[in-house]
Amino acid sequence: MEFSSARARLKQGRLAGDRRELYPHSLQFYLEPPTENISLVEFESFAIDRLKLLKVVENLGVSYVRNSDSYKTKLENELRKLKFPYKALAEDDYEARRKDHISHFILRLAYCQSEELRRWFLQQEMDLLRYRFNELTDGLRQKFLEHVNLSFEAISEDLKNELANELYASTPGLTMLKVKEQMFYKVGLADAVDLFRARRVFIKDGFAYVPLKEIDAIVLNNYRTKLSKALALTARSLPSVQSDERLQPLLNHLSHSYVGPDYSMQKNTGKISLEQIDALSVKSYPLCMRQLHKALRDNHHLRHGGRMQYGLFLKGIGLTLEQALEFWKKEFIRGKVDADKFDKGYAYSIRHNYGKEGKRTDYTPYSCMKIIMSNPPSQGDYHGCPFRHSDPELLKQKLQSYKIPPSGITQILELVKGMHYQLACQKYFELTHDVDDIGFSLNHPNQYFAESQRLLSGGRELKKELNNSGNSQQKSNSQESMNSSSTPTSSNTTADAELEGLEAYFTED
Repeated sequence: MEFSSARARLKQGRLAGDRRELYPHSLQFYLEPPTENISLVEFESFAIDRLKLLKVVENLGVSYVRNSDSYKTKLENELRKLKFPYKALAEDDYEARRKDHISHFILRLAYCQSEELRRWFLQQEMDLLRYRFNELTDGLRQKFLEHVNLSFEAISEDLKNELANELYASTPGLTMLKVKEQMFYKVGLADAVDLFRARRVFIKDGFAYVPLKEIDAIVLNNYRTKLSKALALTARSLPSVQSDERLQPLLNHLSHSYVGPDYSMQKNTGKISLEQIDALSVKSYPLCMRQLHKALRDNHHLRHGGRMQYGLFLKGIGLTLEQALEFWKKEFIRGKVDADKFDKGYAYSIRHNYGKEGKRTDYTPYSCMKIIMSNPPSQGDYHGCPFRHSDPELLKQKLQSYKIPPSGITQILELVKGMHYQLACQKYFELTHDVDDIGFSLNHPNQYFAESQRLLSGGRELKKELNNSGNSQQKSNSQESMNSSSTPTSSNTTADAELEGLEAYFTED
């Protein structure tokens, strides 16, 4: 047995060694799609980890100054935790590089499906590459430039000394000593347009003299062009993906995916009384649920989309089935629905949400991503995300009515303008709870409620009761979604199912 295991490890080591030439650098432009076969379990695992990483990149990019110490430390910690390449890594990081390569292409498939998804994916991948490129040593940067065919000519010491005064005058942030220490590259003006427009480089005879510290702008511009084109080509290959019954549900789910706790199991079930709900809606509800609660109290009715979104949220914060039936019935009979009509027409769907009817599925509360990306509200509806679906002027009026200070409203509207809807909700949390930094990424209305209650009760540290990260929203959050097919998870897929020929999805016919 020991001899057999040693032989197996040796064989595996040789195989990995043969493949290491696929990833000569810890950084890449993802020009060549993966060609190996992987299991559906690994496919899903890689995709979810990269999605978690890109969500962190988005959150840090708005919450911190890029390249600040805090930004770099938090992002490096996340890369380490998720086992992605994070610095000028050691030579034996093959598995991290492989995961980085494959997961990028999986999410490229998932996020090529609309202009909004492509824009989001492109921005986060650009920010991730910027961080990782800037973390490389000078020598590794040069190797990477050669690896991606951006072999700009480094000027000689003699020419640099000759142009020292001009380089010093034309390059902000460099002292004369730094000019002499810094490596400069002679770059064609077409590749340095952004730096030229910002007046950050010296120009002579149609060439820009770019210091190594500024070369990232050129690298990123080149990467943006390549990735934008690649996303467009991948979108054209979607019919091939949609014909694959193994991939289509997974990819559709990933683009709307929430990867945190599902809030279906609560230790405080039954501990919240119906009399507390009005007060809780003011101090601990996210804006989407506060809006739904107010509409319910004002109109004594909500349409199906609102009942689903709010009803599952109430289930998640601890209302029992009996409490939910009483809550909805009391409110509806105050309007145009009598008790008999409620029992016949509405009670079934409430029991269904609690897994007591139909397929007996224990439905989970909607995540922010599901609310933002699916079933937009129409006239007379109150569900959805106010930051995503409200007119900015109406959103401003609503925030003013909730006593949000003008400066805070401006910050929220700027985030909304940049399509950072969950970050706008985070800012709303900070403003309504008088905290400077909530210290977590907000991805779920029930997470908002739990964190608010924890903060108001004096306990800021995260408890384990909600940290069932393995029990993700994939469980049954595909109900009522834009497509009616169920979302498969790793638990209902065959572990040894193989995905062959992935490269066909990323290239033209």
